[in-house]
Amino acid sequence: MDWYTKRKFGDLADDAAHKYGDREALVFEGERYSFAEQAAEIDRAAKGLIAAGVEKGDHVALWLNNRADWIFIAFGLAKIGAIMVPVNTRFRTNDLDYVLRQSDSKMLITHDQSGPINYLAMVREVVVLPNGETAIDDPNFPELRRVLILGDPGPGGAAAWTAVTKLGESITDGELEQRAQSVDPDDPVIIMYTSGTTGFPKGVVHSHKLIRNIEDRGFRAAIDSNDTILNYLPLFHAFGYSEGSLMSLITGARQIVTETFDPDECLDLVARESASVMHGFEAHLKALTEAQEANPRNVSSLRTGLFAAGMHSATPVVKRGNRVLAPLKSFTGYGMTEIWVGAGIGALDDDDESQCASSGAIGMGYKLRILDPETGTEQSVGEPGELQIRGYSLMLGYYKKPKETAAAYDTDGWFKTGDSAVWLPNGYMRFLGRYKDMLKVGGENVDPMEAEGLLLEHPKVHQVAIVGIPDPHLTEVGIAYVQLVPGSQMDEDAVIAHFRGKLASFKIPRHVVFVDDFPMTASGKIRKVELREDAKNLKP
Repeated sequence: MDWYTKRKFGDLADDAAHKYGDREALVFEGERYSFAEQAAEIDRAAKGLIAAGVEKGDHVALWLNNRADWIFIAFGLAKIGAIMVPVNTRFRTNDLDYVLRQSDSKMLITHDQSGPINYLAMVREVVVLPNGETAIDDPNFPELRRVLILGDPGPGGAAAWTAVTKLGESITDGELEQRAQSVDPDDPVIIMYTSGTTGFPKGVVHSHKLIRNIEDRGFRAAIDSNDTILNYLPLFHAFGYSEGSLMSLITGARQIVTETFDPDECLDLVARESASVMHGFEAHLKALTEAQEANPRNVSSLRTGLFAAGMHSATPVVKRGNRVLAPLKSFTGYGMTEIWVGAGIGALDDDDESQCASSGAIGMGYKLRILDPETGTEQSVGEPGELQIRGYSLMLGYYKKPKETAAAYDTDGWFKTGDSAVWLPNGYMRFLGRYKDMLKVGGENVDPMEAEGLLLEHPKVHQVAIVGIPDPHLTEVGIAYVQLVPGSQMDEDAVIAHFRGKLASFKIPRHVVFVDDFPMTASGKIRKVELREDAKNLKP
């Protein structure tokens, strides 16, 4: 990357303030900030963090729901050379214990309470907080030194964020600038824990080089200061952090942040704030589409957004979403925490098939190959195999997991995604699903997403997930977990009948379980690992 001028996360807000000044940058509920005001808030947070004792290279866990302070603290940490550890707000005590310990976090920043969830009470269950002071000395967490609370810290053991920012007023601009200048763009800047659809998460370490990745994608999607990004994705997840907060600072686009995802609230914001860009997973687009059909709003400002459409189950959802939310014209893509966003990426002028039934072309800065998992040879067009990736934006490694890091790459440095994919005749790639999700029915390889996508076309079906269950005759067969549209009724025979004549018999699930909801990751993916465990206990 010698030709590329490296940039740092901590400089982005100042650069944007210099370019865009008083233009509106950030909206959260009743709060509105210009680019200049946002940069000033980030500096205020950075000075507070220095005053609180955060040193360059310290790991700081951020366990907050989406809010303006999340952004100020996150970029304040980056500016002073600390490494942010965003924590999933759906995590509870066992998860928090693991992440704080495994990440070697020296500080935790969280809420006192947010909605019905008492975060401070959970912290007290996990960490021994001192009485009457804020310096932590818990042998179970030898690195942890302080807990900072947005809200009321209680009688002792934690410090209020407002008190910390007040202390930060003693830090001079010169001291802050000195810390900012000490940061190297090749340094780690974030440890982001994976969503965990296949097990407990690992800490993925990335450096500031992700900026180039986001610049490339912003150019491809023509995102600029005329755009307004509606960001309802969790900021602790790569998708929301990258395509919302970082993209806004890099391109000058205005960002509207919501605390959580509520499709009706989001569509109201599109109409009220003239949002032009929004991104998400299949579950988000499906919910937005249904909400718009139930109560149409003026969404004429919508322009584009990244909605991955490679999986068979996503194709009908994306087609319907682009129709109902027109003039939205989504583009497709492929990514994961380890490789970031856009290893596969669509284009704004893609035809319907490429837009709704692929994962895009090879993204800038990446190399992709698809291998036969048994022979290791490269697959030709139309032949599924394991997707492997190289590129500058791949992770630095899994934090404190050298064996897992080494196992993730082959001897030539290709990252083994564990995903099944296929090359399409037009040169695009199509993500088919996790290899662990593939079924082996009577010797036949079965992609469950094909049946899932077909069943999602049924008007009575809201969501579906198919996993494997052992079978004495066929080794494995599919079992469909089905969530019906409220007020609808179907039985197992009706579900299976929907497949007959449309799919090969070995692709049709043999059993059906009706559920009220699904176990989900924070990014909106169904946790099939939990469904597989549940299926083991069933006696069809």
